[in-house]
Amino acid sequence: MGRITSRRRITRITVGEPPHHREDVLAVEEPLEIRVGGSALTITMRTPGHDFELAAGFLLSEGVIGSGEQLGAIRYCAGATADGEGDGENTFNVLDVTLAPGVAAPDPSLERNFYMTSSCGLCGKASIDAVRTLSVHPVDADPLRVPAELLTTFPDRLRAGQNVFDKTGGLHAAALFDGTTGEMLVLREDVGRHNAVDKVIGWAATEGLVPLRGTVLMVSGRASFELTQKASMAGIPVLAAVSAPSSLAIELAVEVGLTVVGFLRGTSMVVYSGEQRIGAPEATNPREQEALVVR
Repeated sequence: MGRITSRRRITRITVGEPPHHREDVLAVEEPLEIRVGGSALTITMRTPGHDFELAAGFLLSEGVIGSGEQLGAIRYCAGATADGEGDGENTFNVLDVTLAPGVAAPDPSLERNFYMTSSCGLCGKASIDAVRTLSVHPVDADPLRVPAELLTTFPDRLRAGQNVFDKTGGLHAAALFDGTTGEMLVLREDVGRHNAVDKVIGWAATEGLVPLRGTVLMVSGRASFELTQKASMAGIPVLAAVSAPSSLAIELAVEVGLTVVGFLRGTSMVVYSGEQRIGAPEATNPREQEALVVR
């Protein structure tokens, strides 16, 4: 397994003070090639760790599989050389996934033309049509209702679990919560927000928990289209973020019946879609209620 962090000698400069030299801790970013049945499907830049979950979550998010039962085996391969052949040295940066018997191989249209960077899980899509993958786990009828007071506790609990972020300050995080009890089921960190979510979904798939009905996906950054898509594919009815959503994320959320909450900080939040799932407290001031829910 590759390193999660690395050390680098740095110079800290503060105006009016002498330079200070010391070692700093950085989050590691390395490529991971995901193969299916020996054929390369994608390369993503990620923080090493929970790679099998990352691969499983990616395949579920792309519609290659619908549950963990459709996975056969996942293994590390020898590192790939320029001609695509293994050089015999296991770098833990190449994975090969074997699908369960009877599960169709990925559609060629899913193949990426470029590397997926850690900041964008959709870069290099062969076709924009492939983005709106039809989920086999619809969320529109999920009856979950989350009390607003409970939802406001999730960001602090997410932050408290970011162990690697505490050391580096350079990782995104995603966590899955039980929307009824508030129990945090799993938390994952990565340099890529989409990778952190794939690791969460992959964990759930390998645990046999997909579809993830009655759950809330909490992310440390913004709610992008790709994260809304991943939540939909896994059957997660509520996506909550500490920052803003994008317009396309909300368009998709409305289309599939998913609840998106943004700017979840302190005791406030903004609900952009699916407001029926958020149990808002009674507001003494009508304007306070209007500020809580934005359609």
